[in-house]
Amino acid sequence: MFNPVFQLGLEFSRKLETGDIDLAGIDGLVSALECEGLLARAQKLDRMVSPMEPDANLDVFRQDADDFDSFADKWRHPLLHVVFTAHPTFLLTPSQSEAVAEAATEGRVNGDHVCSAPHERTQITLDSEHDAAMAAMARAQGARDRIVRALFETARTAHPSQWKSLAPVPIRLAHWVGYDMDGRTDIGWNTSIRYRLSEKAERLAGYAAMLAEGAPDIADKLAAAAEHTGKMAALFARDLSDPALLGHAANTLTADHPDKLTSLAAVIAQLEELAEKADDETATTLLTAAAAMRADGLGMGWIHFRVNSSQLQNAIRRRVDPESKLDLSSQAALNAIRTALQEVTPLRSNFAALAIESSTAIRQFLAMQQILKHIDGDAPIRMLIAECEQPQTVLAALYFAKLFGIADKVDVSPLFETETALEHGGRFLDALLAEEEYRNYARKRGRVAIQTGFSDAGRFVGQIPASLAIERLQGRLADAMKANGLTDVAALIFNTHGESMGRGAHPATMKDRMEWPLSPWARRRFVRAGIRLEPEVSFQGGDGYLWFGTPELALATLTRIAENPPGLADPNVPTDQFYRRTDLSLDFYRAIRRVQNMHLVSATYSRAITAFGLGLLNDTGSRRSRRQSDLAADRKMNLRQIRAIPHNAILQQLGYPVNVIAGFGTAADTNREEIAALLSESDRGKQLLRLLRAADALASIKTVAAFGELFNSAYWASRPYRGTEEHLTDACLSLAEYLTKDDRVGAFRRLASRLRVDAMHLHKLMDAIPGTKGEWGPAIADREHTRRSIGVLQALRLALLQHMFLKAVQVPVFSRSNDISREDVLEMVFTLRIDDALTQLRRAFPTSFPSIGDFDMAEASDYPDGGDSGYLAIRREFIDPIEQAYALVLRIGTAIANEFGAHG
Repeated sequence: MFNPVFQLGLEFSRKLETGDIDLAGIDGLVSALECEGLLARAQKLDRMVSPMEPDANLDVFRQDADDFDSFADKWRHPLLHVVFTAHPTFLLTPSQSEAVAEAATEGRVNGDHVCSAPHERTQITLDSEHDAAMAAMARAQGARDRIVRALFETARTAHPSQWKSLAPVPIRLAHWVGYDMDGRTDIGWNTSIRYRLSEKAERLAGYAAMLAEGAPDIADKLAAAAEHTGKMAALFARDLSDPALLGHAANTLTADHPDKLTSLAAVIAQLEELAEKADDETATTLLTAAAAMRADGLGMGWIHFRVNSSQLQNAIRRRVDPESKLDLSSQAALNAIRTALQEVTPLRSNFAALAIESSTAIRQFLAMQQILKHIDGDAPIRMLIAECEQPQTVLAALYFAKLFGIADKVDVSPLFETETALEHGGRFLDALLAEEEYRNYARKRGRVAIQTGFSDAGRFVGQIPASLAIERLQGRLADAMKANGLTDVAALIFNTHGESMGRGAHPATMKDRMEWPLSPWARRRFVRAGIRLEPEVSFQGGDGYLWFGTPELALATLTRIAENPPGLADPNVPTDQFYRRTDLSLDFYRAIRRVQNMHLVSATYSRAITAFGLGLLNDTGSRRSRRQSDLAADRKMNLRQIRAIPHNAILQQLGYPVNVIAGFGTAADTNREEIAALLSESDRGKQLLRLLRAADALASIKTVAAFGELFNSAYWASRPYRGTEEHLTDACLSLAEYLTKDDRVGAFRRLASRLRVDAMHLHKLMDAIPGTKGEWGPAIADREHTRRSIGVLQALRLALLQHMFLKAVQVPVFSRSNDISREDVLEMVFTLRIDDALTQLRRAFPTSFPSIGDFDMAEASDYPDGGDSGYLAIRREFIDPIEQAYALVLRIGTAIANEFGAHG
């Protein structure tokens, strides 16, 4: 079958190999298409959060103030908890992110001014991620302060005798950058302490600036506390492996000091007392500052620690099963943990205990204890447990919280993201909430906290089945809380909702984005049970921070959230047909999930997706995307070695979002007409269609197939037949011979065939759905132009990959070194481990040697006679072009990701 993507790539390749175009020329083409991708990013941001005009946005908060009690109650609890995470989604350079944010802010999303931002990448570190998170949070705080001020002014006008009693917390801010230990070994306890201290110093300085005119004495006190805290942060930035330095830092922090501040309760009370006597404008300023303090505490926001369930299980075994005789999932283990909870006696600890602790999980609780004692005693801390599948793990976390005396300040939150957790999560919640110790703890904390993960869940079962499974789990939480008498506490549901078609839950509208992770159906389950919801979502890494990239963007984003409050629902709305007709929707869900699972366990799918390793992707975070491996492991790479974000990013780079599209059409094949009618009559069904349509608008099965042809031995053997590329004959034949045993072309062809069959079923379903496609929302603006642009980018990349393959195979034979052979280097190039390949090639063909002129010798020498100068030619003709071509490959990846709305 004719493949236009591969054919265009071949034409580019021929021009490149004959010299009709060089890499500089391709650089120019990539730059132009890169510009289109940045504009697409800015246009989406503008579409999702417009209008940007601050006064128009603030007007949204100036409504419904006729009844003071209702107005005060509406704003007493946050509409949403916004969590800034450091997911590896820093695809854009800082300059590009800034340009996109400014373009969206100014409404200049159709010009080319965003294209002037340099594309050169800088190394992403944990510190750079933390700095970016703090900058985004500062803008979010500024926007929230403007909202709070507008609320006070509105109440002041409508209720002049009551307005000062308003205590608004419209938005809660939090983050986990520097506190998330899941999958990381590079974050030490002192990093977390240092970050918490630096955040405290920054926030105290911000409070002082807010109060400089309205309450100068308090401002001076806060400024002194900020300076003192900054000095403490500097102490913890040192190498504390030296016991003396650790002792000095810890003793200085824990000692009494006139400028040490660990609670804002007295300051808030003082501000409220001053406000009672102040003029209206000054009182508004004082109360706005008090509201910020009440929301954030002594930090830039609340913090989330995160550990893996296995780390907690290892830690609790030391306490309840030191001889490792118990199965921790057993009833016996549950009984042992219950007993431990009942008998636990709180222990004191210090920084020395923290420094010598070897258990990651226990170390986190020790760090939390020190933070609550010596840094911020007001703000609670979240303990997130990744891959949590057993109630025993949650009770283990509760045990350690009690052991270190911080259970009254720590919210333990299991993360449901694995196949097992989603499948059995309902029973998990029933069992957990039936535990008396847990119920007592929840009542003391005032909430039951859970987290649902869309990235890993979407990788394992598909994005649409994952969303539907999470929705069911949320409904089961409402049922379990009601059944166990916990309707008097809140349900805090943290939906990370990062992955989808691109990033951020749903690509169509802000309403869809807010409803996708916590649907109206799920919300109504809580409302009808009389349970207050505390919804929480993440804004992740470079993608999430972009929504808060300017003060205007931050305000617009919070306003769109307020217009679509994720914690509210009308309990009297008739049940959506999608939930009423479970005879159809449940089978539909299961059938999609079966297709997605078929791909996940398929050797064909795995081989195709891992054909290039992670080489099509830029480094987008400080956390590794997968474990280190050798060449043999690379050839047998398993999908579970790759994290969710890069897995989904590879799908977009290969041209087909399998995790969104696959199975939707096949699932409806046996009762297409009924499913079509259901989807068209259901709001939830239409939402699914909008997601699907956005993905399908950019999907290209021919692109998937084109990548496989790079490994087709027959293609390389026949390429020189035209006689126009005789200079490539030997290289092409070498590639053909090397690839005769390669299995990737077959894997790509089989995958493309499976996707094509599924896509035919999908298009039949689409044609059967009543109504016009316009009713589902716009798929994408200027779809055909965008598809053509992506097609050209893919073709250029295919040409560059062929250029790299040809250059690699023409490198002269060299001897094996450090157990690495020439064939190993070729495989590195084929799997796009280019940095490793270049390192080996430069080692084999060095161009920097000691010079004979460096030595003062009396005797003359005719040797060396210039024989080594050929290495310079090898580097110039083969090694450097591979490096230059690969840099363009990565830039193309960024441009394609921008069109898909992805950041990984």
